[in-house]
Amino acid sequence: MLSHVWGLLFHPEEEWKTIRKENCTIGKCYCSHVLLLAAIPPLAGYIGTTQVGWQVTAREVHTLTPESALWIAVLSYITILVAVFTIGKLIHWMGQTYGTKQTLSQCIALAAYTATPLYLSGIMLLYPMLWLNLLLGLPVLAYTVYLLYTGVPIIMGIPQERGFLFSTAVLAVGLVALVAVLAATVILWDIGAGPVFAG
Repeated sequence: MLSHVWGLLFHPEEEWKTIRKENCTIGKCYCSHVLLLAAIPPLAGYIGTTQVGWQVTAREVHTLTPESALWIAVLSYITILVAVFTIGKLIHWMGQTYGTKQTLSQCIALAAYTATPLYLSGIMLLYPMLWLNLLLGLPVLAYTVYLLYTGVPIIMGIPQERGFLFSTAVLAVGLVALVAVLAATVILWDIGAGPVFAG
């Protein structure tokens, strides 16, 4: 797992070729990469929102109750796991349009490994300052998009030109999924399943 993380961060094209050769199963992909790395954002978020807190004004520090933060962390973790599988399934489905017939496990691996910078950046939730998280999060998001655009042609075995179009379609699907998750969050908060502030 660590070799893939290092490779994706420092020599992504070579690492994508290695990942393609491995041809790992869905279970192995989840066990060796997703389950551990996807836990970083919810765990860091739990610690940050219960122990550190965030400031809206200069005086007040807001924290969540441990129970509320735990509930949010567990739901976030499950959402990440489901999102990786769902986007991988959609990549597999869209592959037919772009003339590729990769296995579902390869498509899920593409989704899982593309999200590596997002998993790792979750560590900044230990200090939940909105401006700081945005400042650090934007370059991470840009690098994640770069990984997607370099990974799609290699993993899916298609030319760069079609890979660009395919990557753009995957990015659009990812954005739609993000909006759906945010809408579901708003609905849950509206019916009373939102965060509970301490104190």
